Amino acid sequence: MIWFGPAGNSDSFYEEGYKHSWQMPQWLSSMGLNAYEYQCNKGIHLKDETAREIGEKCREHNIRLSIHAPYYINLASTEAEKRERSIKYILDTLRIGKVMGAERIVVHPGYVSGITRQVAIELALDTLMETIKRADEQDLSGVTICPEVLGKTNQLGTLEEVIVLCSLDERLIPCIDFAHMHALTQGGMVTSDDFKGVFKLIEKHLGTERIKKAHIHFSRVEYGKGGEKKHWSYSDTQYGPDFNPLAQAIIELGLEPVIICESRDTMAEDARILKKIYEEERAKLIKD
Repeated sequence: MIWFGPAGNSDSFYEEGYKHSWQMPQWLSSMGLNAYEYQCNKGIHLKDETAREIGEKCREHNIRLSIHAPYYINLASTEAEKRERSIKYILDTLRIGKVMGAERIVVHPGYVSGITRQVAIELALDTLMETIKRADEQDLSGVTICPEVLGKTNQLGTLEEVIVLCSLDERLIPCIDFAHMHALTQGGMVTSDDFKGVFKLIEKHLGTERIKKAHIHFSRVEYGKGGEKKHWSYSDTQYGPDFNPLAQAIIELGLEPVIICESRDTMAEDARILKKIYEEERAKLIKD
């Protein structure tokens, strides 16, 4: 089983007259999609009642639900107060995720500023360990934390760094953002082997089960020397990466990931395109 869905709500959702995120699950189901990543990028602002309604609608329409935690988390800040706030942001997201019935939250690890990457990862490990401890104490550990691979050179969150973070606890699952990886590698995600190499590295360090159930973000991306600049729609073919080689890698390795499309403005429509590509690639493999 593979899950496809958008990060947030497409422009067309509102253009068709819808206004509320609790209406998204039925809308996504009508498009043949089965996943939805609710965006709390700018903080947790929804009420518990709304969260419950979104969750109920997702269960009604068989939509797998995840949440993106606030962008301003920095597990590696040199300021203890900012690290403490980051813990609170994650715990707040876990709490609303539990209310909503979400299975996973996606977390940005943070930034590297004025310190070495080694010091940054050590700070992040300590902060994440404390977060997990408090989540267990508050009965929030039923929602999985997914540290995300980030796309800028000044951010903490290379693939290798996310693997180190996830090594802290077997319940942690990496969020593999292939747009970010494409940007960090300056256009390096091209062939099926490129994608398979990512999965095999994670499997080597974290085991088969966590890579089989991976959390994936995908879109086309514009990048510069410093990495990611802007996400684009799948129709913007002047930017990479292409989804076909990733679909081939997923099929050949027998993976069952959640695939969240982060296209600019057309995330749901593009999630449907990604699903179609996957089905076409799978049909080719069966035919061969």
